[in-house]
Amino acid sequence: MSEQRIKELINELIKELESTDGVAEEAVSVARQLEGKIDDLDNPEVDTSQTTILDDAIALEASFAASHPVAEKLIRELINTLSRIGI
Repeated sequence: MSEQRIKELINELIKELESTDGVAEEAVSVARQLEGKIDDLDNPEVDTSQTTILDDAIALEASFAASHPVAEKLIRELINTLSRIGI
């Protein structure tokens, strides 16, 4: 259930970023990279032992703190869910 929620959150975050004026393309790109890393968690052929998903999510949250409160809320929920499942 938590893994599914993580995927829902990252998809919601990307949609929010793409539909918001003034969001840098770099932010969307970072969110998409995060989505790819999350997808890799389900792939047994990908070594995720050195993953930086949580660090990347925290950095993304910090970049949204002042200027994109909805995106910040989504990324905070994503961080909390990742922490709960031990990532």
